[in-house]
Amino acid sequence: MNNKIDHNKIPELQHRNFRNDDFWTEIPAWANVTRGEFADHLWQQKNAIRKLEQVKKVLGERLKEEWYKDIEEALHKAPMNIRITPYIFSLMDWKDPYNCPLRMQFLPFASQFIEDHPCYMADSLGEDTDSPVPMLTHRYPDKALFLPTTICPVYCSYCTRSRIVGGSSESVEKETYGASQKKWDDVFEYLRNTPLVEDIVVSGGDAYMLTPAQIKYIGQNLLTIPHIRRIRIATKGIAVLPQKILTDDKWVGAVEEIHKLARSFGKQVVIHTHFSSPREITKWSQMAMDRLFNLGITVRNQAVLQEGVNNHIDEMVLLTRQLGYMNIQPYYVYLHDMVPGCEHLRTTLKEGVELEKAVRGTTAGFNTPTFVCDLPGGGGKRHVASYEYYDEENGISVWAAPTVKPGEHFVYCDPISKLSKEAQERWSDKETREKMIADAVKKAGY
Repeated sequence: MNNKIDHNKIPELQHRNFRNDDFWTEIPAWANVTRGEFADHLWQQKNAIRKLEQVKKVLGERLKEEWYKDIEEALHKAPMNIRITPYIFSLMDWKDPYNCPLRMQFLPFASQFIEDHPCYMADSLGEDTDSPVPMLTHRYPDKALFLPTTICPVYCSYCTRSRIVGGSSESVEKETYGASQKKWDDVFEYLRNTPLVEDIVVSGGDAYMLTPAQIKYIGQNLLTIPHIRRIRIATKGIAVLPQKILTDDKWVGAVEEIHKLARSFGKQVVIHTHFSSPREITKWSQMAMDRLFNLGITVRNQAVLQEGVNNHIDEMVLLTRQLGYMNIQPYYVYLHDMVPGCEHLRTTLKEGVELEKAVRGTTAGFNTPTFVCDLPGGGGKRHVASYEYYDEENGISVWAAPTVKPGEHFVYCDPISKLSKEAQERWSDKETREKMIADAVKKAGY
C-alpha cells in the first residue's frame, strides 16, 4: 500500500511543489552547464544578460527574428537597461515569450508598450523631494529610506527608481552612483541628529550588490546609533539570484554578523525581498530560504501588482502560499507606481481591491499581504480600499495621508487603456481631463 501523497493531484497543495529540474539546459548556450556551475553565484553574475546581442547569442535559433526586432525597438525607448541573471532568463517561457510573466518583468517588447499616462512622474513617490541629505529619504516620522547604491543584480522593467537605477539608457540620462563612504557618513550624521528615527530601510539599487565589508560598515554604523531600533535590508536577490545565498558565504556571513550584533543590542535586522510571480520560485529559492531561516533571519516579501504577471487570483494565491511555505512573510502588494515606460504593466485600483478580497481568507492572516497604493507625490503607503473618493468610470482616485502630510491630497490614476472608449476620449482632451481631476478632488472634500 502506497500512502505517499501526490501533491500534483491536489490543487490546494500545489504551493509545496518546487521546480528542481535542470531547466537552464533548455537554453542552447547553457545546454552543457553543470548543476554545480549553475549553483555558483559568480558564474551567474559573469553570465548575466546585459545586451541584446547576448540574448541572440544565448538563445541562438530559438530567438525568432520578430522577437529580436521587438526587443531592439523596446530598448531604444525603455527607461531601464537590461540585466538578467541566467537563473531568471532560463526560467522564461521561450515558447511563448510574449505572455511569459518573467519576460514581461525583465525584458521589454516594444509591441506591448502603451503611451505613458498624462499624469506620470519620473519620481512618482516624491523620494527626491523628501531627501534631507543625498541617498536618504525621510518621510515618515520614525522611518527613513537609505539608498547606498543604484546597482542591482537584475534591472526590472517596472522599477519605480528608473530615474536613477541601472545607468543611463537611450531615453533617460541618469545621475547614477555607486558606493560612497563619505556620503554614507553624511547620512549617519543626519540620523544621529534625528532622534525620532527608529527604522531604516537599506535599499537602492539593491543591497545584494554591496560587498560584505560595506554591509558590515553600514550595519555597524546604524546599529550604534542609540535610537535606531530596526534595519530592513531590501533585496530582490533571493528571487533572482538565490545562488548567492547558497554560495557567497562572506556576504551571508556579513548579514549574519550584523543580525547577531542587532540582537545583542535588543534590536532587529531583517531582509525584505521581492517575489512578484510564482514562476520565479524554484527549489533554489527554498534552499536559499532554508539557510536564512536556520540563521534566524526574518524575511518578508513586497510584490508589485502587474498586468499579465500576477493580477489573476490563482497566481496571487499561489504566490502568497508559496512564500509562506518557504518561511517568507508576505508583507505588501503594491499597485504599480505611475512611472514612465510601465503603462502596459499597470492595473486599475479596482483590480487591486478585488484581488485583496480574494486573497484574504485563503491562508492565515499573518501570511496575507496588505495591498497598498504608494501615493504619487509622497503621501506614502495606503491600503487600497482607504481612498477618499474613487471615480471608477474615469479611473481617478483621491487619497489623504493625514499623519504623513496633513491637509494634502494625492491623486492616483488607472491606466487609460483599461477605461471605456468614452472615458479614453475624455482623457485625450487636456482641458477635460483637468476638469475631471478637479471634480474628483472636490468630491473628496478638497
